[in-house]
Amino acid sequence: MTACPSGVDYGKLIEATRAQIERKTERSLGEKLHRQFMFETFNRPDRLRRMRLPLLAYQKSGLQAVVRGLRLLKLLPKKMHAMEALLPKLGPREAVAEVTPAAGTKRRRVGLLLGCVQREFLPQVNAATARVLAAEGCEVVAPQTQPCCGALLVHAGEEAAAVELAKRTIDALERTDVETVVTNAAGCGSNVKEYGHLLRDDPDYAERARIFAAKCKDVSEVLTELEPRAARQQLKLRVAFHDSCHLQHAQGVRSQPRALLSGIPGLELVEIPEAAICCGSAGIFNLVQPDAANALGDRKAQLIEPLKADVVATGNPGCILQMQSALARHGQKIPVVHTIQLVDASIRGKSIESLRC
Repeated sequence: MTACPSGVDYGKLIEATRAQIERKTERSLGEKLHRQFMFETFNRPDRLRRMRLPLLAYQKSGLQAVVRGLRLLKLLPKKMHAMEALLPKLGPREAVAEVTPAAGTKRRRVGLLLGCVQREFLPQVNAATARVLAAEGCEVVAPQTQPCCGALLVHAGEEAAAVELAKRTIDALERTDVETVVTNAAGCGSNVKEYGHLLRDDPDYAERARIFAAKCKDVSEVLTELEPRAARQQLKLRVAFHDSCHLQHAQGVRSQPRALLSGIPGLELVEIPEAAICCGSAGIFNLVQPDAANALGDRKAQLIEPLKADVVATGNPGCILQMQSALARHGQKIPVVHTIQLVDASIRGKSIESLRC
């Protein structure tokens, strides 16, 4: 999309093609069961929440270390092995309040899209987002009843189910009467910004979806529009920034996260070569095509290693999990965090150690 000289909106074409493929393609029983598990789990925050306790026990008991050390995962089907490899280190579940008041004079009232996997497995990202927005004068409204936005389903060609989730997301956020809907997951952000197109043929939602989509912005866009109010403390870090494909290509957001990071005193921002190339996450690509995804992840890890970075920052949970896994395969113990976590650490005066958990 970024490179097309004719400006062809390739994203819409490929998503329409995926939907057509799903209507026409007959899949094997194994594929059907794998996709059913993904689409009935990863877009259901309630089910992901119930998975946290057994997964925490798996990690905290030392069983995960034993299983990985003995290479027992190789006995499992490749796609299940891929899922386990992407599992983040689970910590405390930091819930975001329904309403987080603005610090000082209120400048904006914003809604926060909480996501699904991020809400339950990377909750520190949402917590950091709410704190930074509040510190910069935004009242943050995060309806706990909001569903999955449907991004996972759109990326997989499951159009009908995605449409229903889009409607429910609009219903949940419309009631909050916010000026802006803030996203901090690039895949979700690119999806909600296209609600007007997704629901264009629905007489009850077409106009509502268009208005809703126009309100959606990545958190880096919102923060760079506001004159910084909260003081930044020094973070002496060398940070390698990774552009999520859904952020740089689908949303056209490249300069804003770099501006946020450059505004942190003491932080040295370094660019990863081949920045326009995917890390291998790509929606659900790393779950359905693990070999090809791992090859992309390995290439990204090899390009990061010579940079001698203290931290890798990005703007998408899928990229965080993908690069953590790739770097671990290459023996690199570099934390991968969301851009907003570094801004939050700077405002709160936290050290890099607080980002390792």
